[in-house]
Amino acid sequence: MGLLLLLSLLSACFQPRYAPTWDSLDQRPLPSWYDEAKFGIFMHWGVFSVPSFGSEWFWWDWKGAHDQNFIKDFMKRNYPPGFRYADFAPMFTAEWYNPLQWAEVLQASGAKYVVLTSKHHEGFTNWPSKYSWNWNSVDNGPHRDLVGELAMAIRNNSDLHFGLYYSLFEWFHPLYLKDKQNKWTTQDYTKDVGLAELYELVNAYHPEVVWSDGDWEAPYTYWNSTNFLAWLYNDSPVKDTVVTNDRWGSGMLCHHGGYYTCSDRYNPGVLQKHKWENCMTIDKKSWGFRREATLADYLDMDDLVKILAETVSCGGNLLMNIGPTHDGRIVPIFEERLRSMGKWLQVNGDAIYATKPWRAQNDTRESGVWYTSKNDSVYAIVLDWPNSGQLTLGVPRSSPTTTVTMLGWAAPLKWVAVSGSGITVQMPTASSNQLPCQWAWVIRMKGVM
Repeated sequence: MGLLLLLSLLSACFQPRYAPTWDSLDQRPLPSWYDEAKFGIFMHWGVFSVPSFGSEWFWWDWKGAHDQNFIKDFMKRNYPPGFRYADFAPMFTAEWYNPLQWAEVLQASGAKYVVLTSKHHEGFTNWPSKYSWNWNSVDNGPHRDLVGELAMAIRNNSDLHFGLYYSLFEWFHPLYLKDKQNKWTTQDYTKDVGLAELYELVNAYHPEVVWSDGDWEAPYTYWNSTNFLAWLYNDSPVKDTVVTNDRWGSGMLCHHGGYYTCSDRYNPGVLQKHKWENCMTIDKKSWGFRREATLADYLDMDDLVKILAETVSCGGNLLMNIGPTHDGRIVPIFEERLRSMGKWLQVNGDAIYATKPWRAQNDTRESGVWYTSKNDSVYAIVLDWPNSGQLTLGVPRSSPTTTVTMLGWAAPLKWVAVSGSGITVQMPTASSNQLPCQWAWVIRMKGVM
C-alpha cells in the first residue's frame, strides 16, 4: 500500500504543469479518447427554443440587428405589444424532457460524445447558476437542472463522453455592454459572470469537452482565457481527460486551443496538420429547432454519411447538431437521422472509430471514395455504388498478400490489379435489401500500399 502511494505521489510530481501562455498551453497533448471518438452530437437548447423561428439568434435578430424585419413581423403577428424576450422564459417548460430517453437515442446514434448547450448568447443558463439569478433553468422556465440531469443520464446509461458548450459573451448583459463600450479596458463581465460561470460549470459537472463560443468581439486577454485553460489543464477535476476548442478570443480560431474548429461547418477536404472538428447541423439553416423548417431544409443520410467520410478521412471529428423543442423533445426527423447514423456505424464503424488518415484522403480515379486506415487495414468509403458493378480505385497498390472484403458482407471480394497502379474490385451481386447498408459501403483492403 505504501509503495502504491509513493508511486502515485511521484507520478503527480512529474506531471507537466502548463503556464498561462499559448506557447505552453499549446504543448498539451490532446487526450487520446477524443481523436478515437470521431463522432459526436451537438445539442442547441435554450429559451430560443420557445419562439423556434428563424434561428437560435432570434433575440439578436429581433432587438440587436437592424435588417431582420421578418422577426419583427413574426412578433407582431403572434404576440401582444410590449412582449419581451424574457417573457419567453416561463414558456421554456421542458415537460417532456426525459434525459434517460435522450441518452438512449444518443447511444443509438453511434456517437462517442455529446456537447449540450449550457448557455447560449442569450445568457440563460441551463443549470442553476448562482451568477445568473432568475435567468436560469431552475429559477425560471423548466425549474429543473437540465445540464445535471443529462450529465447523470449519459454517465449512467451510455458510453458517451459528456461535454458542454458555453458562450463567453451575452448579447445584452449590461456588464458586457459596459466593458465593450470601454474597449475592453474593464473586465467586470468576465470576472463577475463569464469566468465565474465557467469555473462553476467545470467543478459541478466535470465536462470532458469545454466548447467555448461567443469570443470573437474581444481579445483573449479580456476573457482571461489562458488563465482559465491553465487551471483546467493543471488543477481542474477533468485535467487529464478534458478537451477544448479554439474559440478563446478574437483571432484565436485555427491558431490556439485544443482542437481547431476554424469556422462553423469547417470541412477543408484535405488533410490538416492539427486535430480539427467539423461542427455542423442537420437543419441547414439553424442550430436551434425551427417550427417553420421544411423537409428540404434537413440534410439526408446521403449528405450526412458523405460529410462524416470526408471529415474523418482528413483527420477531423464530426460534431453533428440537433435542436430539441421547448418542451424537451427530440423530434422524429432528428431521431430518425441519429438512429440511421447508428445503424450505418454498426456495420461500418471499423472504418471510422480510432482510425488514422491514410497516405491519400480520396481516390484519384473514382470520385466519392474516401480513405481511412487502422493497423494493417485500409478502408475505402464508397459513397456511390458503381453502375457497372465494378469499382476501380486508382490509389491502392496491390501486393502478393492483398485481400479485399466489404464490411458487413461475409464473402471476400474478387479483385484484379490495374496496370501501373490501382485495383478493380468486383462488388457483390445482390439486391439492395441484401446489402449490409443503404447509403455508403466500405471496402476493407489488407496488404495494399
